[in-house]
Amino acid sequence: MHPPELTPAHPPAGTTPDVIPDMNEVVGRDDLLLVTLDTLRHDVASELAADGRIPHLARHLPGGRWEERHAPGSFTYASHQAMFAGFLPTPATPGRHPRLFAGRFGGSETTAGRTYVFDAPDLPSALAAAGYRTVCVGGVGFFNKRGALGSVLPGMFQESHWEPEFGVASPTSFEAQVTRAEQVVAGLPPEQRLFLFVNVAALHQPNWFHLPGATREAGDSRATHAAALTYVDRHIGRLFAAASSRRRCFTIVCSDHGTAYGDDGWTGHRLAHESVWTVPYAHFFLENGALHEHH
Repeated sequence: MHPPELTPAHPPAGTTPDVIPDMNEVVGRDDLLLVTLDTLRHDVASELAADGRIPHLARHLPGGRWEERHAPGSFTYASHQAMFAGFLPTPATPGRHPRLFAGRFGGSETTAGRTYVFDAPDLPSALAAAGYRTVCVGGVGFFNKRGALGSVLPGMFQESHWEPEFGVASPTSFEAQVTRAEQVVAGLPPEQRLFLFVNVAALHQPNWFHLPGATREAGDSRATHAAALTYVDRHIGRLFAAASSRRRCFTIVCSDHGTAYGDDGWTGHRLAHESVWTVPYAHFFLENGALHEHH
């Protein structure tokens, strides 16, 4: 039995109570895609969406806008450990917001009737037990499997991929990741359900090489961070097309944390600052067979 559905006791004026898809119907019926745009700041993501600079992402965002949320951790490892336990970024408004996924845990106030509740220690294991093929296409160092620590997160999946070409130092990292994801999907039997997770490294430092005219000596900046997002947008249509090529795909695209570029004197992340804890988030369905523009 699931606990009764929850809505915030006192939703802020002008808002409606949280409504989430019934994930108990989604799981087992649809394929699932989780994309973490590692280190992406909410303000940069929102500005680019409003300015029409990320059209391939924006066309799928509800209302064409990112939702503002709070990250569950201030750096990649902590945030992904939380997300894989069902703690996705939290809506940035007061209230008990029902979650999409939740490990069974006594006293949880954000587990609702539409929440997919699992008994496994993490979501990939739970989905594997439910008949999904679970695949990780890694990006930043916590997914590189080059040591014990870099093997923890990808080790939650039945199948995991990482190559230097997928990592932070590669100017073509996302293209390489998408190509691998396409190969994974193409190799699956048509009836096999898929949970595909892609950790996108392009936004993480170093990102100066995504902005024409920027130099290694000048380093990364908010502008090069934005250029990295436009780079990702140019290729994400391919990922969406692959993920929805066999059936409808429930998709989550979000950041795991932001990063500071001199904000109030702070640089980087793994620190408590608004630029780090405020992240963009969206979930939506990709319909099977729909055309996805890409270049």
